[in-house]
Amino acid sequence: MNKFIKFGIACALLCIIFVSLGCSKGAKEIRIGAIFPMTGGSATFGKSSKEGMEIAVEEFNEKGGINIGGKNFLIKPIYDDSAGQPEQAANAARKQIDQNKVIAIVGEVMSKNSLAIAPICQSKGIVMVSSASTNPEVTKKGDYIFRVCFLDSFQGVVGARYAYNTLKVKKAAILYDNANDYNKGLASFFSDEFKRLGGRIVADEAFTDEEKTVDFKAQLTTIKSAKPDFLYLPNYYAASALIMKQAKEIGLNVPTGGGDGWDSPQLVKIGGQSVEGGFFSNHFSKDDPRPEVQNFVKKYIAKYGAEPDALASLAYDAAFVLLSAIEKAGSIKGENIRDTLKSIQINGVTGKISFDQDRNPIKSAVILQIKNGKQQYVTTVNP
Repeated sequence: MNKFIKFGIACALLCIIFVSLGCSKGAKEIRIGAIFPMTGGSATFGKSSKEGMEIAVEEFNEKGGINIGGKNFLIKPIYDDSAGQPEQAANAARKQIDQNKVIAIVGEVMSKNSLAIAPICQSKGIVMVSSASTNPEVTKKGDYIFRVCFLDSFQGVVGARYAYNTLKVKKAAILYDNANDYNKGLASFFSDEFKRLGGRIVADEAFTDEEKTVDFKAQLTTIKSAKPDFLYLPNYYAASALIMKQAKEIGLNVPTGGGDGWDSPQLVKIGGQSVEGGFFSNHFSKDDPRPEVQNFVKKYIAKYGAEPDALASLAYDAAFVLLSAIEKAGSIKGENIRDTLKSIQINGVTGKISFDQDRNPIKSAVILQIKNGKQQYVTTVNP
């Protein structure tokens, strides 16, 4: 009887190992979770992110996967859609960890969703690498939480300095979604720096929920009466495009700017001529001559038939740095992956990636401008 009990225990242990590592057609697998907004108002962010991550996964699998304990394991990504909603993002994280048995998670894109996922990952000892959540609070949720993008505290300053020093504007207005952590944070950092430089914020207007709001004319009328020289829109692309379109309709014809949330082809499709001349801070330019950038751009175009945006490049970097850390650690344990990430250094598509004591990268930003309906590189701004 004891032999049967021992045999049963051994079988149970083997099952646990196979569930953790996965198994597909005889090839062992490591499961990596990915949570992106693939539907909803920011769906282009999710689409680009998934495509960028796929290239990183393919690169590792094409060389035989990751060696752990003398055996190679292929990477199996498990994708879930947050639909841009924190509650759905949190549910996806729980499912991936508890049911899919992922060993780490890439995501989220939107700060409000990362703020929902991060405490779950931290409590479970699961490493999370956000590709594009720029709100400073994200990595404060715990030492298992990393990101590969710069922070809003940096890009807000970049935007303010470009407006004040380069565009020479002295009176700015801000219009933002006050229910979104990303929008609120970026608005605040822009405002603080613009005023520190000597500028004036003549109008500070807000709305609630850019996923649902489509009429901004009341706020824009108030802004117009304040006579600003410049309009800062720290929102995602759909709302920003609609705002610029409606601003022109009421005769508010001033330069506009924003953050990385503008980075989508939909900005021009929705806003048309109204977005022409607008500038925004971003993580990446396809025109960067570095080999890491050009190799990625070439692979992306070959696979998807279109040029990559910053969201694709950030998701590639997030996946690549995570997989590199797992490979270097030679382990699937969360604490080993975390400790290896803390000291890793990677030449990524979006720049050199290493982490400070708060698990944030120290990186430059680029300024892009919409000219003739396309993004044009303007300059690079270092920290």
